[in-house]
Amino acid sequence: MTTMIKKWVQVLILIFVPISAFSQEKDFGIWYGVNGDIPIINKLDAELSVVVRTFNNASKIDQAYIEGGANYKFNKFLSIAGSYRFTENLENNSEYHVRNKWFADAKISLPLNSLVLSARFRFEVQTRSYILSTKDLIPDYHGRLKLKALYKIPKFPVNPYLSYESFSPMYVNSDRFVDKERFTLGFEYKISKKQAIEAEYIYQRDFVSDIQIISINYFFSFFK
Repeated sequence: MTTMIKKWVQVLILIFVPISAFSQEKDFGIWYGVNGDIPIINKLDAELSVVVRTFNNASKIDQAYIEGGANYKFNKFLSIAGSYRFTENLENNSEYHVRNKWFADAKISLPLNSLVLSARFRFEVQTRSYILSTKDLIPDYHGRLKLKALYKIPKFPVNPYLSYESFSPMYVNSDRFVDKERFTLGFEYKISKKQAIEAEYIYQRDFVSDIQIISINYFFSFFK
């Protein structure tokens, strides 16, 4: 168990070290989340999340949001989802303003014995209420690709995973193919059939700054 964790950390370091050389500003934050799902009908679940994200060495709230949606699993390999996020986001005037986000997801999973590989594509639309110019009136469109490898340790409640997520702007005047990336090392702990906790270390960069994040999420399910 210890040897395996060390190998995962070494892989993460090899990924992060060359990337961090391009960073100009560095920060640290903590993200807190509570997530629930409720079965509606066979293969269809409703999902709800409440999240608070901090920055400036975890001393200030960057954003807080509530997100609701639904997830449909065709089988153990393929699922789709849609959701809406209402966010209070700290803007340049040091005040919080509403942002609205809509998501459409398609996810493919491939179980390989104890290893589970997955790929999720998310189409994201964001609108702002804090307007400084006519450009801010135009919605942001992003395509997000998330690749994840999770190892299920037999007869053990803690499962480690690695993931990478890219954010690609989907509008014609963008000068970058990818404008933000997230690299994650995490562990999921199943408290029971209905409850779980995830603890993650996230390295996020957007070519101007980078932030190291500790993310703690609690998950629960109703009627399972």
